[in-house]
Amino acid sequence: MRISGLDAEGKQFTEETDTLAINAHGALVLLSARVTSGGKLRMRHERTQEEQECHVVFLGPVRNGKAEVGLEFIESRPAFWRVAFPPEDWSPRHPEARTATHTQTRATPEK
Repeated sequence: MRISGLDAEGKQFTEETDTLAINAHGALVLLSARVTSGGKLRMRHERTQEEQECHVVFLGPVRNGKAEVGLEFIESRPAFWRVAFPPEDWSPRHPEARTATHTQTRATPEK
């Protein structure tokens, strides 16, 4: 994906990066550009070329010169990622949730 906008010093930047996490409301990405909380950026999905305006809602730790940055879409766009998300009221106890079955195994001593 490509992120563009103004950095903390007011200079235009464009940076290609990967997502750490996505949801219907935005993404968590790693950016080397220093941005400010509340700043407006543009996110471009490289596969679809779709662009979405977003704002910085989280500034996290820096790893190898890149900061974790939480971006939230200005308008909710669940279809932006082209994946299906569970409904907002979903929980593991929901009747449609799949349950995992666990089988117990016993270790038998070697003879």
